Amino acid sequence: MPLDPVKLAQQLIQCPSVTPHEGGALDLLQSVLEDLGFTCTRLPFQEEGTDDVDNLYARLGDGAPNLCFAGHTDVVPVGDRDGWNDDPFQGLIKDGMLYGRGAADMKGAIASWVAAVSAYLEEKGQPHGSFSLLITGDEEGPSINGTKKMLPAITKMGEKLDACVTGEPTNPKSLGEMVKIGRRGSLNVTITVTGVQGHTGYPHLADNAAHRLVAMLKALTDWEIDQGSDHFQPSTLAISTIDIDNPATNIIPGTAKAVFNIRFNDLHTSDSLEKQYREILDAAIGEGGQYELDIKVSGESFLTPPGLLSDLVSDACEKVTGQRPELSTTGGTSDSRFIKDYCPVLDFGLVGQTMHKTNECVAVSDVEALAKIYQNIIEGYFEKVPS
Repeated sequence: MPLDPVKLAQQLIQCPSVTPHEGGALDLLQSVLEDLGFTCTRLPFQEEGTDDVDNLYARLGDGAPNLCFAGHTDVVPVGDRDGWNDDPFQGLIKDGMLYGRGAADMKGAIASWVAAVSAYLEEKGQPHGSFSLLITGDEEGPSINGTKKMLPAITKMGEKLDACVTGEPTNPKSLGEMVKIGRRGSLNVTITVTGVQGHTGYPHLADNAAHRLVAMLKALTDWEIDQGSDHFQPSTLAISTIDIDNPATNIIPGTAKAVFNIRFNDLHTSDSLEKQYREILDAAIGEGGQYELDIKVSGESFLTPPGLLSDLVSDACEKVTGQRPELSTTGGTSDSRFIKDYCPVLDFGLVGQTMHKTNECVAVSDVEALAKIYQNIIEGYFEKVPS
């Protein structure tokens, strides 16, 4: 009998794998995959100043093409425990809904893919190529010791991925509604302006860092980065924090800080954007002003152009759900931003309305339908891609 995706999803939810703790989720998944014939390799990583993270790479078969599923077993904290109707790690089914932290993001999708592989193997046997799973325990955290390090590690082992589906929840309201064929890039910039502290009654004796910062932020928010591209919305800039750290009303601050985030499309790279916002800041700060930038890039933008992979997913969605999904690049980032340097990749998973929320849940019928969609993707892929 093929694996039951709902039962496996429940078992995974029952593992309290809050980042960076493995919580038994990878152990469970490894056991299930080994029963299906997969060879499993654990890839723990640690970097100074960060938490230990465990990861799992599993492969069945040794031929090409290698169809990969990427995902994460780590979940965000439960938040307000009293706000949950039931134990968030119980995996309770009630009124046709599966509840629990990670149900939508993304233990339900992992269970659906594994069940789809199980059904494929039972019906058709081993394909001419290979199945693999790239599962991290560090997607909801800083994403330092997870997929980003796994990819070069498995490449060094001789592994090559030919195509990948990442199981992030992509559908806004109903299953089969949306596939993510790309993601915007994201970067965070901290501006620190340095002036001269002084008395508000004698402003000519000071250099007001707050005034300079306000002018710089005004210039940034007036900046129209672009008007969008063929597959992406316009890039956006949002100020997320402003910190003067000055409790006194009669002191002119000598230091002022702010943080802004840019979500950018495929017209830019983080380097090309840095050149632009530095020019804006240099012009806005005024003569004699001094500032420093601390820049952290979460990921570059990427696009997997519509083609074989998106057609397979769209055809499978339409066959199972009756609707053909929109090919979108909206939303936040995913680990596909790392995978895109190794093979074509897109994101498709469950409905994401409740992800990261109290009483996170997905419809049981959606978990079952997603397994059927994934099985159709697998069948179509190995039919159309030669060895």
